Formats: sequence, structure tokens, C-alpha cells
Amino acid sequence: MAGSQADRQTVIEVRRLSSLAELSQAVDLQQRVWGFADRDVVPLPPFVVAAHTGGQVFGAFDRGRMVGFLLSFASLKPDGRPYLHSHMLAVLPEYRNRGVGRQLKLEQRAEALGRGIELIEWTFDPLELKNAHFNIVCLGAIVRRYLENLYGSSSSPLHADLPTDRLVAEWWLNRPVSGAIQTAEERISVPADIDRIRREDPARGREIQSEAAGRFQTCFGRGLAVTGFERGESAGVYLLEQWL
Repeated sequence: MAGSQADRQTVIEVRRLSSLAELSQAVDLQQRVWGFADRDVVPLPPFVVAAHTGGQVFGAFDRGRMVGFLLSFASLKPDGRPYLHSHMLAVLPEYRNRGVGRQLKLEQRAEALGRGIELIEWTFDPLELKNAHFNIVCLGAIVRRYLENLYGSSSSPLHADLPTDRLVAEWWLNRPVSGAIQTAEERISVPADIDRIRREDPARGREIQSEAAGRFQTCFGRGLAVTGFERGESAGVYLLEQWL
């Protein structure tokens, strides 16, 4: 028990990565986290490009050992506004639920604001309820877009051979974090045991995914946005309302 308490109190250092050796460690870490086949692994050159062209590559270290990383690319909106596309955030399984991901995101936010960048976007699986809670409640991101099968087939066992449908998180860095709303115009529920369903009954998992996709797209077409999220024993619930 004492060892577990010491582990929880470990100070994680987050810093920018630039050397080829450290960037290569991030490439290796992504494969350990997601179990990708070689064809799906982001190789070293994009990490190098991001680090040297206005993107972000941060590493999280426990006593010199890399336990997580974040990769973002510099991007432009059609009207010329700069933003960052946050492509990957990975944390080793044994370091999850210890605030490592939050540290990486807060470092990302601080660095972006230091350059006058007010928007960071990324995609996430709507069936990953823990990620949804983190993105919407903890960080205060909103969602207004649903992308079907964005990355095609995935070799990661975590994706259970389902289409790679994704929600697009918009993190407006100067907007206060709320993550909860008093009244929701629409609510979209996903079963709390969706991970088990995907593993044991992929056909049912696909049904749930498809039903949610239709609901999201209809709501977004009406001008609604996901602005809150609730987690209960039976379901995770996306809360939608008008957002200006």
C-alpha cells in the first residue's frame, strides 16, 4: 500500500521535445499505448516537422522515463485564423487516472496562449466516455461536428474493428470551463458498459455507434452543440444546447 501511495505522489515533469532521441521515444510509446500495426503508427518525421514548424510535441516524464506525450500541428482556418490541431495524446496504462493527460493539456494551453492562439481542436471517439468527460467537463471543450469513419479501418484492438467515427472537440482557451448546463435541448446517451459491448458483441456496438451518429448529425444540423456531459451508472450522456 505504501508503494502505491508513493507512486501517486510522483512528480511528473512535462517539457517540450526536440531531440531525435526523445521524439523517437514518443513514436515507440504510441505503439505501446494503442497496439497499432506498423501501417498505423505515426513515424518519426511528422514529429520532427511538428516540433520545428509551430506545432507542439510535449513529453511527460517520471524520473527521466517518458510516460506520455502530446503531438499537435500548426493549422489555419479558411479565414486565416491560426489554431492547433492536437493529433495525439498518449499515456501509458499504468499512469492513467493520475493527472498526466491533464498536465499535458494544460502545458499545451499555456504554450498556445503565449503565442496568441485561442483555439485547439482534436478528434475523439464518441464511445470513449472517459475521454468525453475529460474533454467536455474537465477542459471545457465543445463539439459541433461529427466525422464518420475518419481514419478508415484501425489495427488497434482498442477500436474493436468499428468504423473510426469521431467527434471534433473545440477548446476555446479563453472561454470559462463549465462542462455542465442547467437545461439541455437534446441528450444523447451511450451505455456505460460500451467497452464490454464492443468486445463481446461487435454487431450491437456498431448499432449503438450508428444510432449515436444519426442523433449527433441531426442535432448539429439544427445548430446545437455539445456543451456538457454527465456520467451515470447506466450511461454517459452528451448534453446539447444552442452555442454562439
